[in-house]
Amino acid sequence: MFTTRTLATLAAATALALSLAACSGAADADSGSGEIDAATATSLSAFGDLAALEDAARAEGGLNVIALPRDWANYGAVLDAFATKYPEIAITEASPDASSAEEILAADNLVGQDTAPDVFDLGLAVALSSTDRFAPYQVAGWAEIPDALKEASGLYTGDYGGYMAVGYDPDAVPAPTELRDLLGAEYKGKVAINGDPTQAGAAFAAVGLATVQNGGDVSDFQAGIDFFDELNQAGNFVKVDPTPATIASGETPVVFDWDYLNVGYGTSLAGERNWEVVVFPGTGYAGYYNQAINKDAPHPAAARLWQEFLYSDEGQNLWLAGGARPVRAEAMEAAGTIDADLLAALPAAPAETVVPSEAESTAGAALLGAKWAAAVQ
Repeated sequence: MFTTRTLATLAAATALALSLAACSGAADADSGSGEIDAATATSLSAFGDLAALEDAARAEGGLNVIALPRDWANYGAVLDAFATKYPEIAITEASPDASSAEEILAADNLVGQDTAPDVFDLGLAVALSSTDRFAPYQVAGWAEIPDALKEASGLYTGDYGGYMAVGYDPDAVPAPTELRDLLGAEYKGKVAINGDPTQAGAAFAAVGLATVQNGGDVSDFQAGIDFFDELNQAGNFVKVDPTPATIASGETPVVFDWDYLNVGYGTSLAGERNWEVVVFPGTGYAGYYNQAINKDAPHPAAARLWQEFLYSDEGQNLWLAGGARPVRAEAMEAAGTIDADLLAALPAAPAETVVPSEAESTAGAALLGAKWAAAVQ
């Protein structure tokens, strides 16, 4: 789980968002006829109880999700569990490989249409820049979510997260014990990152990890860019987006990615490839993904029921089964509702962790935009 130090750092990253609370209405509303307007409901109390919300969502009959790859953090099992629990609610899964920015673009392009996304799963930078698209909602377990991981009114809320890690095939390369091991000749043509760091959050985080592991800090990603320049000059950096297929083929035997995604690669390739995951000692780089409701959701009750499911004990344990760290983990551990075996199976976490603030993320993105292509050409 994240340490207190991590939460303090995350608090700095969300300081701007917390100030937005004053702009959001806190009271739930009805339509004036005694019927609840689901689109204005800011908590479960607006419906009376969970059963009433479930009835309202069933009446809508649909839920539109976007950018949820089934092999990402156990989303396949999450979607299937919701569908099994609520068979009357048809889930439409759009553009599973879309980016966070593309989720917002889709909502803008489809506003007013019944195909618009009801909910979003977003990286922090996009969440911070898109709050005018969200409807505030506080799930039943709101009090158990650390303040640093949620916008105060519920415009967006951290849900699952992890640490940037390195996965590797122990039959193809020696086990790396520190970042700079990857510069060795044994890793020639073998090291990949998940996407382009000027576009993809996981790849951005890989450069962030290289930055802090090489004595830099998240206010200046130059040390991380220099590391990948060095990795490229050594012939070790391979410009292939890793997938289970590229790992199985041996094309990408070393992969920078979130620890839960690397754990997932190992699970999906069990019996086909050996796959180990390491979170390097020293300073770690962490991040949470955030849930939000589209303020123009065509299925506003179903959108809120989806949120309640994701933050329930069942939903949180499903993230854990995917190797991710659920946001309510600490409270669930205290209550005895977390899957203790799955929790114990997570890769060891570093003692010190950093997460960039909005300003640091913006500066990092600008620097990468200016220097990344030349560094790895």
